[in-house]
Amino acid sequence: MKSTSRNFQIFVQSPDLRIPTRALIFQKPNPNLTLHHLKSSLFPATSIPHSSLFFTLNGKPLSDSTPLLQNSQIAPLSTLTLHLRFLGGGGDGGATGAESRDCYLNMYAVKKPDKVDPNEMRLSKWLNCTLSNEPLRHPIVIDKLGNLFNKEALVEGLLKKNLPKEFGYIKGLKDMITVELAEIPRAKEIGEVKFQCPITGLEFNGKYKFFAIKSCGHVLSAKGFKEVKSSTCLICHKEFVESDKIVINGTEEEVTELWEKLKEEKLKVKDNGKKTKKLKNGDVNGEGVGRLTGTKHGIEGNGINGNAKGSTKKFKAADIAPANATKAVYASIFTSSRKSDFKETYSCRSLPLGRN
Repeated sequence: MKSTSRNFQIFVQSPDLRIPTRALIFQKPNPNLTLHHLKSSLFPATSIPHSSLFFTLNGKPLSDSTPLLQNSQIAPLSTLTLHLRFLGGGGDGGATGAESRDCYLNMYAVKKPDKVDPNEMRLSKWLNCTLSNEPLRHPIVIDKLGNLFNKEALVEGLLKKNLPKEFGYIKGLKDMITVELAEIPRAKEIGEVKFQCPITGLEFNGKYKFFAIKSCGHVLSAKGFKEVKSSTCLICHKEFVESDKIVINGTEEEVTELWEKLKEEKLKVKDNGKKTKKLKNGDVNGEGVGRLTGTKHGIEGNGINGNAKGSTKKFKAADIAPANATKAVYASIFTSSRKSDFKETYSCRSLPLGRN
């Protein structure tokens, strides 16, 4: 219980209203004085509505009916903080009326993935390995559709047999083409790996079209081929034809054209394999002359075609009997040496009844 016979001093501050700390001294305090009377003395009703103001002490809100003197919480020299109450809800847990069912459902909706920068996708396609997505580093290879790979990553995928299905046409080293990409010197100085056309200086970043030459592996821009028209490589001067040029990371139409060429090459290899297999047992010095003998094929023993009508000599086992062998005995191995009444077959001879 505070004494009302002496002066009573407190401090009031209000950061919300930008009012600096003020000292209030009550020389003859009224024991019935409340915080409501304090607000009325500080702010007339015409300036700020009293309902929008409230006091706190040490962070705890106080009601307007709280007595100023007969209160154990408010001691002399206490600091009261005056706050501005924001009506309409939101911060106090109430509803503003602005929410809708869609807003509520969106709170629990699955977040959409962040949009990928198309420039980053383009650079990744030209500067990273298609298989491992790691930065390109020599040795670098391309397949016959113009995709870029780190050779180490591609060979590892072949050995482990875990290449994705879309690269199923890559069976071995014969399906890879080692390429030479010219690095940009100024990028290498700052620790970056970037490539360019060694003729025009155009950067290898997807903004310009580039071709790789199968015969030598050098990579040049389309502008370089256009400006210096030549049937030899502009770097190593090796001869090449137009079909040796493979577009790198080409358009859908260009990739389709390369795919058709790849299928044609596979068909040619398959057909050549079949022809070689057919001639394997009958080829003589690569001339395709068969080694068949006998009257059935109309060919004499020396491998030269004879006249099938009458000039062909009939095969006799006795004619090829080994040295020091009786021809009749040798011939009896294959057929009967004399006429007989009993029947013979290829594998055995049947004897007449009574002889066994």
